[in-house]
Amino acid sequence: MILSPETIAFLMAAALTASCIDAMAGGGGLITLPALMAAGVPPVQAVATNKLQSCFGTFGACIAYARRGHMDLATYKGPVIAAFIGSVGGAWLLQRVDPSILAGLMPALLVAMAAYFTFSPKLGNADSHARVGMAGLSGLIGVIGFYDGFFGPGAGAFYTTIFLALGGLSILRATAQTKAANFASNIAGLLTMLAGGHVIWIAGLAMAAGSIVGGQIGSHLAMRFGSRLIKPLLIVMSLALTTKMLLDPKNPVHLYLFG
Repeated sequence: MILSPETIAFLMAAALTASCIDAMAGGGGLITLPALMAAGVPPVQAVATNKLQSCFGTFGACIAYARRGHMDLATYKGPVIAAFIGSVGGAWLLQRVDPSILAGLMPALLVAMAAYFTFSPKLGNADSHARVGMAGLSGLIGVIGFYDGFFGPGAGAFYTTIFLALGGLSILRATAQTKAANFASNIAGLLTMLAGGHVIWIAGLAMAAGSIVGGQIGSHLAMRFGSRLIKPLLIVMSLALTTKMLLDPKNPVHLYLFG
């Protein structure tokens, strides 16, 4: 697929913006997937190419959080591995079924997540009591990993919600662990789709350059401002994803509500 220099520049700018937001609150796919499809990339290839560029952004964000001591891979290796395995399954299934099946469930889940962040007690910068054990946490993260490999947008926000609400992590540590899980599910989805030949390399690598820069900016902003910045962004991105999905004429919920 041949892309013009103007289209590549547009995709790089979209990736930079998305990666910055994704490093703080997740939901970067809300920007990059529509951008790829607006450039004429078919849906499955768009998801695959988005995985390529996202890998670079999430890896850069992981490095930034790890250097500041906010990431604990030794303790949370189980959820990271579960995200990887789940994403392999999701990416495998994506190449065989219509992803709109899952898209119909997303608006309700995202509204519930936005409500949680809006009405939950203050999200602090200290860990709290975990509500599930590591096995349960890994299982839930694996489910989101499956979703990330299959569809994608909002996965980062779902990871963060689980680490916060059930894992008992502070909002900053939950965001850091989310990047580790997100990188695992991105790389797993990418490797699975590479086998199917769905990645558009020119677009993916160009976007990766923007994604690296955006990931660094977003992670440093999150570490500087903490919950004051992350919580509002989580709410905004959840509602924005919901609105985008409900307005999509191909979404089953849109078809049900508006005919």
